[in-house]
Amino acid sequence: MPENQAEPWEYSLYIPNDLRAVTVSRRTLRLILTMHGLIGLVDVAELLAAELVSNAVRHIKGPAALRVRWSAGVLRIGAWDADPEPPELPRLLEQEADHEDGRGLALVRACADTWGWQPLSRLGNRGKYVWCELKAA
Repeated sequence: MPENQAEPWEYSLYIPNDLRAVTVSRRTLRLILTMHGLIGLVDVAELLAAELVSNAVRHIKGPAALRVRWSAGVLRIGAWDADPEPPELPRLLEQEADHEDGRGLALVRACADTWGWQPLSRLGNRGKYVWCELKAA
């Protein structure tokens, strides 16, 4: 394992409620992973981050944030949004084939090693954090 992969690190990107934030988040994530020598995770991580951020900015009217953390060989990607309601539970990808929308968490469930969500309250603001993890091969 390269030296820069051994130490834990974390980044947060606060984003406005704007669909362009999805592209900004993907490109930022690609740069972070490349600079930390995790190029093998980039493609799947980009897909997962895009789905999480897209859900946050498409369905919620407030700000959002992308959080990326590396620790002990596991990459955690998460999106915070201002809505405290739980995300709609994903169906199987096969069940999503006829729908234009709603595939985001089904893709996350299919591609990530694990995923989940938790309600958050910070400085009087309520919301939720939806996350997924990828293990380094």
